[in-house]
Amino acid sequence: MPAAYLISRTIDPIFAVSVGVVAAAVRINREEKEKGKTTQETIESLKRRTAMLFGSDQPAIKAVEK
Repeated sequence: MPAAYLISRTIDPIFAVSVGVVAAAVRINREEKEKGKTTQETIESLKRRTAMLFGSDQPAIKAVEK
């Protein structure tokens, strides 16, 4: 019996990862809204955290403003 693929052998894993990332983003946004934060505050927090993760000296927000 051949393997069954939703789209194709190579695109199925990409599709699965993208669905997972979107689901995580929706959950994080919903939980942050329950805490009283706006979507914009959540995005700014994410930008600061990714800047720290990749070793940037300045937060991504300030680097864009310059």
